[in-house]
Amino acid sequence: MDGRVSYDRREEAIESKARWFKSLSVEQRMNVFVAVTNLILENDPDIANRKSVPASARVRVISLDDIPRTNED
Repeated sequence: MDGRVSYDRREEAIESKARWFKSLSVEQRMNVFVAVTNLILENDPDIANRKSVPASARVRVISLDDIPRTNED
């Protein structure tokens, strides 16, 4: 992992985060995954015992047809 600190707003973009994550080795990616999992479990130990919510209850899938059209040409 790169140990540098950046205060550039562009480093916060999702594309920058994806590039950073892709730059990690598989071992480093797994270490990040384990660290995040441990953080979640420390803050909410019962989360693993909950039933999962169907994706349709959490995510709304839309298409271009769902977006109202304007007459701006």
